[in-house]
Amino acid sequence: MSMFCYQCEQTAKGTGCTVQGVCGKDETCATLQDLLLYATKGVAQYAHRARQFGATDPDVNVFTVEALFTTITNVDFDAERLHGWLKKAAEMRDRARRLYEDACHKAGKTPETPTGPALWQPAADIAGLVEQGRDKGILKRHEQWGDDVADLHDLVLFGLKGAAAYADHAHVLGKEDDKVYAEFHRLLDLLAQDKLEAGQLLTEALNTGKLSYSVMELLDAANTGAYGHPVPTPVRITPVKGKAILVSGHDLKDLEELLKQTEGKGINIYTHGEMLPAHGYPRLKAHKHLAGHFGTAWNNQQKEFPEFPGAILMTTNCIQRPRDSYFKRIFTTGLVAWPGVVHIGPDKDFTPVINAALEAPGYAADEPEKTITVGFGHNAVLAAAPKVIELVKAGKIKHFFLVGGCDGSKPERNYYTEFVEKTPKDTVVLTLACGKFKFNRLQLGDIDGIPRLLDIGQCNDSYSAIQITLALAKAFDTEVNKLPLSIILSWYEQKAVAVLLTLLALDVKNIRIGPSLPAFLTPNLVKILVDKFGITPIKTADEDLKAILG
Repeated sequence: MSMFCYQCEQTAKGTGCTVQGVCGKDETCATLQDLLLYATKGVAQYAHRARQFGATDPDVNVFTVEALFTTITNVDFDAERLHGWLKKAAEMRDRARRLYEDACHKAGKTPETPTGPALWQPAADIAGLVEQGRDKGILKRHEQWGDDVADLHDLVLFGLKGAAAYADHAHVLGKEDDKVYAEFHRLLDLLAQDKLEAGQLLTEALNTGKLSYSVMELLDAANTGAYGHPVPTPVRITPVKGKAILVSGHDLKDLEELLKQTEGKGINIYTHGEMLPAHGYPRLKAHKHLAGHFGTAWNNQQKEFPEFPGAILMTTNCIQRPRDSYFKRIFTTGLVAWPGVVHIGPDKDFTPVINAALEAPGYAADEPEKTITVGFGHNAVLAAAPKVIELVKAGKIKHFFLVGGCDGSKPERNYYTEFVEKTPKDTVVLTLACGKFKFNRLQLGDIDGIPRLLDIGQCNDSYSAIQITLALAKAFDTEVNKLPLSIILSWYEQKAVAVLLTLLALDVKNIRIGPSLPAFLTPNLVKILVDKFGITPIKTADEDLKAILG
């Protein structure tokens, strides 16, 4: 079978990429990623069974989330690195098998031999692995189970990928929970079964949302424990004179390490995309050479990166095909990879990045200062809650809009700019993730000192948004679904799927989603989500505001 991928929002023709991914992923990488997912299910089959006897392996746990994260949109485009991941998958599967068999023997039990992915043995080279992967992907699932079951399988799988990204970020900062790993393994073991049922998978999709919520809570504790609670902070969006490094992606630990290694070297560090919220963390902004923010969201990097006069470091997903104009000064680290781009290994020695920055011209002069404000995490917003509640009771704040999610290149995404521009002056907009770049430079003013636009943070800071929402519901002694609150989501990749499943697991209803519905949901499944949760596609800004506000 040829390539077929429909995991992101911008998939070709709204149905699936078949020759090359819109993201730039070729057939070889797509097929190797399909095989890596299959192999990771095999690891989970043994890890899940071993855990029934109280046996776990930290390396198997971490591998599971790293392997899932590796297959997210815009992470790993390098066939050689994927080859390495597949070899490691076989090693981890054998390790998990031995763990399970030893635990069985100690308990006086006879170990069973799982079928399917657990039996996979890797081919000797990339060509052989590609052949193995051809019948391990999406089309095979549809052929085997039919569209509804296959799509529900993928809804769970894509949600697990998103949750794995957040779990990996937390692990990097030293925060883990074996219950989280146990649930990853349980769900992957379930997805490895030959026969699956739609009703069961729908339930497990909500369980994936619960898992994602637990992971986001873990990551929030990791981020705030390492760097303090974000505080409202103006961030410079115009450059200052000097050598420069741009940091993109999501990984705060990578940013911290780079800040330490560039201390006193005369290099200014700028954030890009989802790294913008880093400026709100007290222990990160204490580094005086964290100079500001450059550019907008990930999808504009091929236009913006040629204009940046320094080195560029990609820390997690979000990389696009690098253009020749900056190919020699862009670097990757962690799980993200592009063929031919210099990769910084686990030792996090950023010397090549620093040298590239010193060789590049940097900014010749300061530009007039302009700023945007970040840092409205749950701690900061809840500190202002009494005043917010007072303004609601006084009728000065009539409605809250949570407008957040991913950005992308479709023209239809201008909806989000127009929607926020047209929100009435007695309403407040909460935002998070890179979708905010559609409107975060708008001047919306304030309501008695409370800014009308509150930037909560990265996509994983959906936990903050949820905490704010729950606190408002408690303050007004009502349910979340009865608050004067509307959620308008933009989605692109699998972390957004994890967030959506989290909201559904918390029984949040009437979410508007755009710019289009997932290609991996059949009309039957869309109807279920509409009937059960009131999910609706966005229309026009005017129509949706009228429907919400009456």
